Amino acid sequence: MKKLSIFLAMLFAVPAFAQGKLVPNKITTKDGRSFVLNLAEGFEIIPAMEGLKRVRFFAKAPDGRIFVTDMYNLADNTRGTVYILDGFDAAKGKFGKLVTYMSGLRNPNSVQFYKDADGQDWFYLAETHQLTRRKFTSGETKPTGKPEVLATFPDYGLSYKYGGWHLTRTISFSPDGRLYVSVGSSCNACVEKEKIRASIISMNPDGSDQKEFAKGLRNAVGLRAIGKYVFATNQGSDHLGLQKPDETFYALKEGADYGWPYCHSSGGKIFADPKFKRPGQCANVVAPYAHFPARSSALGFDYFDEADALFGKFGVFLVALHGSTNKTIGHGYKIVAMRKDEPLQDFLTGFLNKGTVHGRPCDIMKLDANSFLLTDDNKGIVYLIRKKGTTTNISSTTSETPVLDVPTDVAAVKPEQERSIRSCLSVFVTLATTLFFQRLSS
Repeated sequence: MKKLSIFLAMLFAVPAFAQGKLVPNKITTKDGRSFVLNLAEGFEIIPAMEGLKRVRFFAKAPDGRIFVTDMYNLADNTRGTVYILDGFDAAKGKFGKLVTYMSGLRNPNSVQFYKDADGQDWFYLAETHQLTRRKFTSGETKPTGKPEVLATFPDYGLSYKYGGWHLTRTISFSPDGRLYVSVGSSCNACVEKEKIRASIISMNPDGSDQKEFAKGLRNAVGLRAIGKYVFATNQGSDHLGLQKPDETFYALKEGADYGWPYCHSSGGKIFADPKFKRPGQCANVVAPYAHFPARSSALGFDYFDEADALFGKFGVFLVALHGSTNKTIGHGYKIVAMRKDEPLQDFLTGFLNKGTVHGRPCDIMKLDANSFLLTDDNKGIVYLIRKKGTTTNISSTTSETPVLDVPTDVAAVKPEQERSIRSCLSVFVTLATTLFFQRLSS
């Protein structure tokens, strides 16, 4: 009987996406602040670099260094910066040096790197008004290549000079070399005059063959191509109350319409906007892959699928919920773990506590199976989160290591696969048990 028990336990050892316990972690910053963040049990959180301003999105260079953007503040400005996080101390989990790579930029939100067929590395920069690229040389601390303008974007909008209405442009390369760019709407809810607004476009690395990839996305700030999918977070409209529409997450389909401003999501279900009408209204609007509470402001994310990563070997997205600017709503201000068709689970909370803002999570970049970086664009901090007892090494020589190297075909189907596996195991166990007892009685 003991052998049977062990046998059955092994058969049913399919990892479950179980809620992890959150443990208080005291954070003390260089500017004298002290507060508590609640983190999944078994992990630690370290302020790895402090003293930045509106620090935004990460990218890993071909030479292994971490680049990060900084938009300075909410003004219509020319004070944006791209930094290099250097001098990483693996034991302490801190960067020892902050290098200014570029400055005087117009709301730089996102940078990326790409190696062409000739082996030349390129640095791509997305600002509010344009997308540029330059040749990149490993180890450089200032740009050495001349800029090439690949695309220009409309840079006005309601209250634009006060920082309103979607100034960010986010870029991501897919493994096949296609470049994707998100361009937010010029308003909260309106029928746009320019087709490029509220859309994601794609192009070749040299800027040729530009075309619309997806539309009806009010503000897809988080954008990441992983495997054969392009994923995006999207922020819902503000005129429909405090509890709807959802903030949404999509596995984008080329040519798909995601509805804005005519259609929205509530509880993952599509509904029509009472103010904006069109023929067919929401008939062909794609439902979200996942959704988050209204006004939680879903931004950056990354994907984990390794056997020892986070909650088990099946795919988990970690998503930064930036939080509502209306603190009384209280949504967001945390990191959640998300899998398709399963409840969201808190991974890191406490950035909003009793009306006090201790930070606003922005972007997540996976370093390895056990660790990732997080930007806080409110207090200007880059955090390292890692499993206790592990050492994170950020190599300066891993030129062939991409930012992401994840097979994500599984991301959209894992729950169904798990149910199928469990069903097959159940049948198998029933048969095995029957044969076992038949053998015992013979």
